[in-house]
Amino acid sequence: MAQKRVSLFVTCLVDQFYPEVGEATVRLLRHLGVEVDFPADQTCCGQVALNGGYRSHATAVAKRFVEVFRGSEAIVAPSGSCVATIHAHYGDLLRGYPELAEEVASLQARTYELSQYLVDVLGVENVGARLPSPARVTYHDCCHALRDLGVGAQPRRLLSAVDGAELTEMKDSASCCGFGGTFSVKFADISSAILREKLHNVEATGADVLTAVDSSCLMHMGGALRRQGSRTRPMHIAELLCEGIEGERA
Repeated sequence: MAQKRVSLFVTCLVDQFYPEVGEATVRLLRHLGVEVDFPADQTCCGQVALNGGYRSHATAVAKRFVEVFRGSEAIVAPSGSCVATIHAHYGDLLRGYPELAEEVASLQARTYELSQYLVDVLGVENVGARLPSPARVTYHDCCHALRDLGVGAQPRRLLSAVDGAELTEMKDSASCCGFGGTFSVKFADISSAILREKLHNVEATGADVLTAVDSSCLMHMGGALRRQGSRTRPMHIAELLCEGIEGERA
């Protein structure tokens, strides 16, 4: 495999709450021979502002993102929703900057969710991961990753190759978990009802581990699982794929 170089976009949620996911992403990429850099001036993709209706703020953040990652060969993020924001909304958000049109299109074409990059770009499905003990794993399809990026098969191929993991599909894996960013705050009752249905399907699999490509969904579902005393633990796919691989931690 030829030497590859990527810039890590770590995302707000990972930076603030789940730095271990960012570390696992770097460790996994380096394990596969990818050189990773981290543009220190990065901030947000603009998703939060956009979802909240603050379009001018989202536009400013998107423009800044383009500037920060201008020289990157490829951009990889452990988040389908953030990458989906770049792919699905930057063209429209930055329509007022026609001089950036080609640059935006180029940026979109080289920005990837982690599993998407591993499978579709590197052509890797078995990263050499092995669990310390056999475990049943179930996968949740995050809305943005599946619907905006077409990321569904890639995580499953990676998980199916993990030594000691039994991938068990849940019912309605592609249904929403109820998070939806500000949706879960503005419409808490609806969010909770959606979440209950999702957790019922998770528990029915008997899974030891619940995994996904977005920390936001796992935060939402994981908090509820802990509150109800479930033995199923949430684990970002980057962390799961780092199990048992050789190499220093990032």
